[in-house]
This record gives sequence, structure tokens and C-alpha cells, in this order.
Amino acid sequence: MLLSKMAAEGGGKEMNEIKTQFTTREGLYKLLSHSEYSRPNRVPFNSQGSNPVRVSFVNVNDQSGNGDRLCFNVGRELYFYIYKGVRKAADLSKPIDKRIYKGTQPTCHDFNHLTATAESVSLLVGFSAGQVQLIDPIKKETSKLFNEERLIDKSRVTCVKWVPGSESLFLVAHSSGNMYLYNVEHTCGTTAPHYQLLKQGESFAVHTCKSKSTRNPLLKWTVGEGALNEFAFSPDGKFLACVSQDGFLRVFNFDSVELHGTMKSYFGGLLCVCWSPDGKYIVTGGEDDLVTVWSFVDCRVIARGHGHKSWVSVVAFDPYTTSVEESDPMEFSGSDEDFQDLHFGRDRANSTQSRLSKRNSTDSRPVSVTYRFGSVGQDTQLCLWDLTEDILFPHQPLSRARTHTNVMNATSPPAGSGGANPGSNGNSITTPGNSVPPPLPRSNSLPHSAVSNAGSKSSVMDGAIASGVSKFATLSLHDRKERHHEKDHKRNHSMGHISSKSSDKLNLVTKTKTDPAKTLGTPLCPRMEDVPLLEPLICKKIAHERLTVLIFLEDCIVTACQEGFICTWARPGKVYFKGVQLGKHCQS
Repeated sequence: MLLSKMAAEGGGKEMNEIKTQFTTREGLYKLLSHSEYSRPNRVPFNSQGSNPVRVSFVNVNDQSGNGDRLCFNVGRELYFYIYKGVRKAADLSKPIDKRIYKGTQPTCHDFNHLTATAESVSLLVGFSAGQVQLIDPIKKETSKLFNEERLIDKSRVTCVKWVPGSESLFLVAHSSGNMYLYNVEHTCGTTAPHYQLLKQGESFAVHTCKSKSTRNPLLKWTVGEGALNEFAFSPDGKFLACVSQDGFLRVFNFDSVELHGTMKSYFGGLLCVCWSPDGKYIVTGGEDDLVTVWSFVDCRVIARGHGHKSWVSVVAFDPYTTSVEESDPMEFSGSDEDFQDLHFGRDRANSTQSRLSKRNSTDSRPVSVTYRFGSVGQDTQLCLWDLTEDILFPHQPLSRARTHTNVMNATSPPAGSGGANPGSNGNSITTPGNSVPPPLPRSNSLPHSAVSNAGSKSSVMDGAIASGVSKFATLSLHDRKERHHEKDHKRNHSMGHISSKSSDKLNLVTKTKTDPAKTLGTPLCPRMEDVPLLEPLICKKIAHERLTVLIFLEDCIVTACQEGFICTWARPGKVYFKGVQLGKHCQS
């Protein structure tokens, strides 16, 4: 009895040990202690009652080879640093900008990559009291404050992002369940906005702002029930994936405001969402402790992954470890310029889709793709997952040559991100069954935008809204049910306690959202035994506090926890010490 107790205690101690390295097929990933960012005094703050630590990156192209910039929030504080990555030690004594807020806390932020230069960057910051601030941390200027009087929305900002391809439009989500489209060039007005219905659908409605002169917000989206926890634009910028506290993933065509598809979590709210680099798959995570893979083309769940022991807080695809087999290497390697564009996601999807489309339009040989994605959670664990062709296409025979993950090393660049499906025509797919040319610029792909490129993006969007109002002005919300917030679910609730009948049919969202058991076993939420179950490649405890950040960069992985520490994990063959690359011998 004593021996078994000691063994159990020893095993528990090993399980609670913080890992500083882990190995996958491509090699050793190693935590670089000298590259850790935090508050300058490196003293962990009291995270009780604080909003999650978030991290944003931007490259300012200053030609010095060190153009990466890093922004992160800790409690009431916001920091802006030069990010030195795996090559040099972090210098915490010299933040470019530091801000401390009173009465509210930063909750999220996003850089505009289109306008970033060595002299100026545009950074949006959302706050716990509902405001959104536009700042320039290089010039140390505050340009504008939106929703300053909280007349638009009083609830916490959960997600803020620039609209892809736009220098002036941005989207803001709140814990009220509403999203708002803003233009930085317009004011918010001195009175509460009045709205007019533009379009409504199953569990969503979109309104325009009624005003004699153009003012913010341009649009108001009401999506689902409860908090809207996160949204993400597709790589081509045409679609928007939203996850809410009601447990639903909803995917919209952003420009036409049409609902493309929905999915229901196994249990509880969905907290995070991301797109695959080619836009064909969406991964979500949430309070069911699962990661769920959803096919954009087929509008169905194709796999679930179980490895976390608590809520999943972040999911992200790794575009630099995608494997492609049975192909001409030159078709997928890309030029130096392509790889420069891949860094921090600039034109990542467009360059990937164009290479895959070009290759498959001229060659019918099968192509195998392995997608790599990762997840972090409140259990302090990092999980990496591989999505392989036997999961994506279970009814098709595997190719003779099995897929493999590209080895990241100093001498060979990583393969291009994204992939093509075997057995398909390989074209970039944005709507079921249709292949489309490369995406148009944002100003050319908006609804009712039969205008020349001479018009600005903001004026095109404003014109689209104005013309859309007359079309949908006769619609009303008389049949829309009153919104309410779901109570937080009990953490000890077992997924196995949910019951459903196999004869349940796929019902409308409005008829089933009050009874989750009625959606279980339907295409909206298949049972666990009805879809493949993924096991993580690695599942490692890497922090003492819950993890809130996971970002894949070309030579490293960046994570952050609620203690306020931002960590850099060097990819295999990317470890440097005092400017000298250590290479493979550091793996022994």
C-alpha cells in the first residue's frame, strides 16, 4: 500500500512538472528562457478578475532584419516591444510604449498590417468597459476613441479585428452578443444610435445605423444568444466564423450577410475559432474540453480531438508544418518573396491557394496533405494535432506514399502552407461545389459594388449599406425571440450524461437551442462515436497558470499564460545562442 502510494505521488509530481521542450516527428522544440517577455519587473500579477493576456504581432519592414513588433496586455497595462525572437535576448527595460489604464482593462488588440511602417502603426485596443481605442505606439499617439460614452454597447469587448484588405474598416464583438462594423474616419455621435433592419436569418439579425450623416457604427450584428466570444475572417477575407456562449459556430458570407453554415458544441459554450490556411476547414474549442474540426465545404463535423482536461481557450493552425506529397517541389517551395509574405500571415492564404490551384489545374496526380494545428487551454497544457487524409477522406484509399511532416531546420525553408484535397480538382473553394478565381480586393468584393477601383473601401461599404437598407427596410423583427444569457455550465457535468435518440432530426436552431439534447446525434452535433476521434501528437503542461495565447511563427511558437509571461519556443534547428545557430546538436 505504501509503495503504491509513493508511486502515485511520484507520478503526480511528474505530471505536474512544467515542460521546457518537446519532440515531434520534425524534431525538438525548445523553450528559450532568454526570449521571455513580461512586465519589466517580471513579477507575476494577481490574475484574479483580470482579462486574459493577449499577444499581437506586426512587421514594420524597417530593413534592419529586426522589424517584428510585439504588443501584449497584462491586467491594466499594455506594452509594445521590439520582438527579437529566437536570435536575441528580450530587453524588457526598453519598451517602445507602455500604457496603464484606470477604470477599465485592455481585453484584445489587433494591428493593421496594410498600413504598418517603421514610423507608424495602427493598433486597435478593446476594453472591458466596451470602448475601442485607436493608438500609434511608435508615435506614442492616441488617434481616436470609439464608443467613448458607451452609448453603442456597455459590455466587454471580446474580439477586435481589422477587416481584411481595408485600411479603415474594423469589426468589434462584445459579450452582449453584438458585433459592430466601424470606420476609423467616422465619428460615433453624441447620442445613442438608432437602427434599421438590413437583413435577418436563423438566430442572427443585421441592422444599419439610421442617421442624417454617416456615423459609427455602420452595421450592428446580433448573433446567437449570450456572449460572442471570438470571430475570425477566412484567409480570403470573404467569410466570417463566429463562436458564441450558446455553443454555436456560425459562418457568414461577410459581404452579402448570408449564413453559410452552423455547428453546435458537444456541451457548453464555444470560446475560440480558427481557419485552415486554405480556408477549407475550421477548428473550434470550448467548454466541452474538445477541439472540433468542421468542413467549410461540406458544412459538417469531420473530427473531434480529446486531449485537454479543461476548457480550450485558443486554437490555431500551423502553416509552416504542412506536408505535401507526390508533387513537384518547385511548385510548393515558393520564392524568397513568398516566404517573406508568409511571415505573420501576410498573404499566407492567397499565396498558398494560388500555388495549389496552379499545380492541380495542370496535373491530376494525387496530392496528400497533413494539416497541423495546436490548442492551449485552462488546464495549462499545449496540444499539437495532425489532421491527415485518412480523417479527411475516410472512404478513399490512401496514396502509396504516406504523408510526412516537413522538418524545420536552418538550411531548408518550410513548405508553403495550406493544401489540396486528394480526389478533388484542387481549386480554391469558397462556396460548396464552386471554384473561384483568386479573391478580389476588399473594395471590389462588397455587395452592390459595381464601381471602379477609384472609390475608397469605406465609401464602397457605405454605399452598399445605403442601397441595402431600401431593399430590406420592409422586414421586421416581430418574430425574433427575446435574447437572454445562458448561465455558466457546471464544470463537473459529464458529456456522457447528455442523452439523445438516434431518430432525432436536424431541427432549426431556434427550436433546439433551449434543449441541447435535441441537437446531439444530428448533423449539427454528431455523437462522439459518429466521427473520428483525434489524439494529440503531444500534450504537455507548459505553464503554472491557464494558457491564453498560441501563435505559430516561421521559426518559433509563441505562447502566453495568465501570469503575464510570453514564451518563445524555437522550432527544430532554429535555436540560437549569442547570435550563433546551435542547430541539430542541441537536440541530443
